This record gives sequence, structure tokens and C-alpha cells, in this order.
Amino acid sequence: MDFETLVTHRYSSRSYKPDPVEKEKLDKVLEAARMAPTAANRQPFQLIIIHTEGRQEELRRIYKPDWFAVEPPLVICACALPKKGWERQRYDSQNYAIVDVSIVVDHITLQAADIGLGTCWVGAFDPQAAREILHLPDQVEPIAFTPLGYPNDAPKAKKRKPLEDLARYERW
Repeated sequence: MDFETLVTHRYSSRSYKPDPVEKEKLDKVLEAARMAPTAANRQPFQLIIIHTEGRQEELRRIYKPDWFAVEPPLVICACALPKKGWERQRYDSQNYAIVDVSIVVDHITLQAADIGLGTCWVGAFDPQAAREILHLPDQVEPIAFTPLGYPNDAPKAKKRKPLEDLARYERW
């Protein structure tokens, strides 16, 4: 699929078929994540791939909807490693690990859509439950989750602001 079609048609799926994701497709999605650009190419992230089978109650502690915890065969947790992230030391010490993880998740969602899989960026999860269930060390920050599977729904019309409300030229 060409890029314009991909970004236009990718959507947040909130219903999944129980069909397993083939290893080749999962590997392709993970490779897209690996190839994502990160600040100073530090790659300060880790992905935790969770098979939902038998883990539904644990996953519901993280985020309750069935389309997250029950329906998809896989859920991916994208974590930041802030101590490994690049920092804008010269000016304000802004750490880019969260930005890097965001780019990684975007690559995941786009690659998944390109090969017929559905995703949904989830930020409204319980971080403490995620820490406990996934045994995250203190220096690891869960940033986002996404289910990964074959969608069992159809995209709705996207509502987006007009470009002139989002882009400025030369100055604010």
C-alpha cells in the first residue's frame, strides 16, 4: 500500500478476531519498530509482547475493555528507558525517550495496517498495574499499549481539523 493510502486508511480498531497473528507478520511489525528513528539512534525502548490467552484478567487490570484484554491474540507494551534516552543537555535537559517510544509505536501501527493487522494506541491504562503484572524494573516506564490482531470492525470516518488550523508558516 502506498504511504498516502496507508496513513489515510489506518484506524484504531476496537474489535478483533480471535485468529492468531502469524510469526512472520509479528516479526515484520517488530522489525518496523526496530527501524524507527530515535534521538541519537539510542533506541531507549523495550517492547513486551503479551499473548492474551490465559492472561485476560491480568490485562483487564491494566485496561478493562474486551477489545484490549480478551479479543486480540496479542498486546504490545511499549516502554521507555529514560536513562538511556538522549537529552538536550545544551539547553534544557529535555529527555527524548518518550518521544522515541511514540515514534516506535507509530511505526508499529503503520506496519500492522500495511499487512492487514489492527492496532489501537492505548494511553489510558493503569501504569501501576502494568508495572506489577509485567514485572517492570523501576527505571522502565510503560508509555503505551496496543492490541495486535486481525480487526473485526470497519473504520469510521476520520474527523480531523483542517490543515490551516494545524500548520503555521514562518512564525506563530
